[in-house]
Amino acid sequence: MKLISCIIRPDRLASVKEALFRAGITGLTITRASGHGGERDTVTVRRGSKLLMQFHEKIKIEMACSEPFVAATVNAIITAARTGAVGDGKIFVQPLEQVIRIRTGERDNAALTPVTVAEVQKHSLEAQR
Repeated sequence: MKLISCIIRPDRLASVKEALFRAGITGLTITRASGHGGERDTVTVRRGSKLLMQFHEKIKIEMACSEPFVAATVNAIITAARTGAVGDGKIFVQPLEQVIRIRTGERDNAALTPVTVAEVQKHSLEAQR
C-alpha cells in the first residue's frame, strides 16, 4: 500500500480528477494549498500598493492505493497535470503502514476501495446501466 500525494496547478484539477477516475482511482482527498518552488515571485498591485506574492495557489491531492494502482495513479497524474512549465507540481509516493476503515473495521487492502481495476470497471459499468 502507498500514500500518493501530489501538488498541482489549480487549473489542472479537473483534468487530473478525470484521469484518476478513468484509471480506477475513486477515493481521494483534495486540499487547497499555497507553496513556493521553482516559480518566480510575482508583484501585484492591490489598493495602490505593490505586494510581493511569494506563494502560489496550488491543489494538494492525496490518495491511498493498493500496489496494483500505484503505477496507474502516478501515470494518470503526470499525463493530466503536465504543462511543461515551471510550477507543474510534484508527486510523492510513500509507504503506507496500515489503513483502517472506521465504519467496518476492515484493515489494509480490504479497507481500500476498490482493490483491483477490474472491480472498479465492473462497478462503473453497472452504475451506467
